[in-house]
Amino acid sequence: MIKNTKKSSLLIGSIIIVMIIFIPYLLYIHAFIDENIENYSTFFGTIKGGQYTYAQTYIYILFSKLAPLFFLFIWFLTNKHWWVHALIIPISVYIFQTVSIINDSEEVVDNVEFIYTVPIAVVVLLILYFVRSKISTYIQAVDLKREMDENMQGPKTFGE
Repeated sequence: MIKNTKKSSLLIGSIIIVMIIFIPYLLYIHAFIDENIENYSTFFGTIKGGQYTYAQTYIYILFSKLAPLFFLFIWFLTNKHWWVHALIIPISVYIFQTVSIINDSEEVVDNVEFIYTVPIAVVVLLILYFVRSKISTYIQAVDLKREMDENMQGPKTFGE
């Protein structure tokens, strides 16, 4: 059982590190597409430049949003701290920006997303404030224990 857990943990950790290494290279995919092509055919389908005119520009803008989004997802899934849910706010902003890039009918990118993410931000901030207020006593107790441990480290003599 323990060996199986270690193997799966090693496999998951290896996959995560490979993703972290290769995600920045997504920003260079556009360099493999000719500059003046409006439609680019791949085995996934045809990529159209849409409002960006050229497929190379569209791919660059799309992956400039997807790369940080992937990093934020990895950070969110691997973080063990109580404040990890604050990452939902930038994740939601990047998701809305990515959707607006994919949606050709949207005329201005990075403009309307703020309005849609405000309710998400408010909910997340309220939850984080509630969690922080509930664990503040625990944090104070840990700080007090640390201070007591430091004071108890060595013998103290009177007069110090």
